[in-house]
Amino acid sequence: MRDLMGMMKQAKELQDRMQQMQAELETVEVEGSSGGGLVSVRVTAKGECKAVRIDPSLVKPEEVEILEDLIVAALADARGKAERVMQEKMQSLTGGLALPPGLKLF
Repeated sequence: MRDLMGMMKQAKELQDRMQQMQAELETVEVEGSSGGGLVSVRVTAKGECKAVRIDPSLVKPEEVEILEDLIVAALADARGKAERVMQEKMQSLTGGLALPPGLKLF
């Protein structure tokens, strides 16, 4: 019975830490770029886009399609970085906790 109480306490602690981490992820920002830095985006670790920067040399009517593709690539780069930040935080959060295989926390 004591093991069950200990597991419940650990689960509650994990839930509290998860809530703290979720709040922190809203403040963590990463930057993704493409085109050798000509296009960059800044997003939160939760994937919310905060800013887009486009080098003025790209703004030519005949290159709009290229610009659009570069923005998509920059967002993908930023999203990948944000996912890595989330994974690192999850690993540190659950480091000492024995979770059953296949358990997903979110």
